[in-house]
Amino acid sequence: MTDIPTFKDAPSGRFFIKMHGLYNHFVITDARRQGYQPDDAEIVRICNVQTGVGADQLVIIEPPTEAGRSAGANAFMRLLNVDAREVEACGNATRCVAWLLLEEAAADEIVIETLAGLLVCKRTGIQEVSCEMGRITGDWQEIPLSRSIDTTHIDLGDGLPADGIALNIGNPHIVYFVDDVRRVDLDSIGPRIQSNPLFPREVNVGIAHMVNDSELNSRVYERGAGLTTACGSGACVAAFAAIARGLTEKRQITVHMQAGDVQIAISTDGVATMTGPVAYCFSGFL
Repeated sequence: MTDIPTFKDAPSGRFFIKMHGLYNHFVITDARRQGYQPDDAEIVRICNVQTGVGADQLVIIEPPTEAGRSAGANAFMRLLNVDAREVEACGNATRCVAWLLLEEAAADEIVIETLAGLLVCKRTGIQEVSCEMGRITGDWQEIPLSRSIDTTHIDLGDGLPADGIALNIGNPHIVYFVDDVRRVDLDSIGPRIQSNPLFPREVNVGIAHMVNDSELNSRVYERGAGLTTACGSGACVAAFAAIARGLTEKRQITVHMQAGDVQIAISTDGVATMTGPVAYCFSGFL
């Protein structure tokens, strides 16, 4: 336990806690006792550092659904991007919320319900959390894509990188392996790939480079957020893609991102588990 506040004894009012996972920032608020349904304008204002708290996502903790409660979920997590779009998954946010709930319950394991499914999260160190991120799939309908194609070798043409691998880990990704992630202008090509008609719900665009058989470098251009310093779900799919491509036989892979590292484990049935740090920034009232 730490002296960092949780929602257990939070004062009345719309209390929030700002946290980050590898500089991926989140405004987290608790709606388990008092519901909270912000409109698009309010979400945008809160996330905008010029007008609100400033964050990559507004995260709302809610009671689990009836099905989630029956399956053992402790809470439901809603993820709202800076453009007010609700998204299915975010690894860095999951770790932050999991840590708050673990502290609140003085527990070592909790289950978070999300649009992507139930995520088992465990305390692994001081402000370090391991989250089971779910099963990764390359099925074109689940990604989803607009038509049936080989999802392991995608070429969009138009001068864009070739030989991408499309995957879903609760949210859609495409991963390209390159010689040097620093030399790819992801700010330029990311939006062009993201808005391609092949991706009806858009897509997170990742580039990766194998350092050795147990390490890789990764950068991701995220839906609704742009180029970020760290993407947890992107790290998971990059590790999975490396195994699927035969670039490594290791199932424990360290993923290096601009803001730091996470450890990714890929099971033989394609379930990704991510371990990484969380950090407290400050708290206040919306």
